[in-house]
Amino acid sequence: MKRPRKGATSQPAARHPRKKPTITAILAERGIILATLAGIPKRDRRDVEQQVLIGAWNAIRRGLYRPDPTDEPRKALRKWLHGIAWRQASHYFGSAWVQRAVLHAQPLGLLREPVGIDLHAQIEAREVLEALTELPDWQVDALLSVDDPESLVAYAKRRGMNPSTAASRLRIAREALALKIRRWRR
Repeated sequence: MKRPRKGATSQPAARHPRKKPTITAILAERGIILATLAGIPKRDRRDVEQQVLIGAWNAIRRGLYRPDPTDEPRKALRKWLHGIAWRQASHYFGSAWVQRAVLHAQPLGLLREPVGIDLHAQIEAREVLEALTELPDWQVDALLSVDDPESLVAYAKRRGMNPSTAASRLRIAREALALKIRRWRR
């Protein structure tokens, strides 16, 4: 018989036999995981769901899934997965990324300028660049003309077109780019 660990006030809880549900059985209970993670934004929900599934599978492989034999197997598995999902969700909400904590060398905020690169701006820039690659060349050329130091009239004259045509092409290109970005963000 094992001796209780030093400082323990009571005997350890009864240990039930190990169970090894299949990964198919775990994936069949995805609904309870997604219901538990409902408060997490959609952009991060898949990542947290993946952490739950990997954590559950690793725990099963290590022999940590020991349900009460008197419980119905499916209900026991659902309760266990709900607990794992709940803990992963609490870790997610407690993370510095979600709380938008900015860690830097001067914690009192003595810097007047923002520190580092804005991650949201980087993601938006990537979306715009990917959308630009799907547009026809004449639309990309029209959109890039806005960044030229010369005016739109000078841009049109250099290409031998009417300034109204250049403005119309620019408007069409802007609408096409906005449409592509909107479709991607859905």
